[in-house]
Amino acid sequence: MDVFGDLRRMNKRQLYYQVLNFAMIVSSALMIWKGLIVLTGSESPIVVVLSGSMEPAFHRGDLLFLTNFREDPIRAGEIVVFKVEGRDIPIVHRVIKVHEKDNGNIKFLTKGDNNEVDDRGLYKEGQNWLEKKDVVGRARGFLPYVGMVTIIMNDYPKFKYALLAVMGAYVLLKRES
Repeated sequence: MDVFGDLRRMNKRQLYYQVLNFAMIVSSALMIWKGLIVLTGSESPIVVVLSGSMEPAFHRGDLLFLTNFREDPIRAGEIVVFKVEGRDIPIVHRVIKVHEKDNGNIKFLTKGDNNEVDDRGLYKEGQNWLEKKDVVGRARGFLPYVGMVTIIMNDYPKFKYALLAVMGAYVLLKRES
């Protein structure tokens, strides 16, 4: 399996064709992702549950489908995905309390179904409530355990590279046959 040898044996037209095919695949994936962002109103329309804090509703590795339409009010009992300042990874938890002020401003408190206490310890220092601006999306559906591939690839980077090598070998062998 001499990849560079295969590349050297290709004429310029074949090489350009391969590069263009790869670029089309990448750009198509990006267009689909951006289209989902527009359709769902969420900056991240699909997320993976990374912990067991929402069990039994969602398990580690479940793939969630999100929407985030600003006109929809946030209600207690709803499952939201939110970002906290200073943390990179969004959190999936349930809204347990909602406070709506006379001016229409809404603040709410969240908690993981499998956690003993609410999420105030997870919020940035001095923050006791979340606001709509903190919400990435609201769970509208899920596929159980489909996101385990993502978790495995993040937890075991060598597996990710092995998977890429196997996929590359498959493409090369498929092309030769």
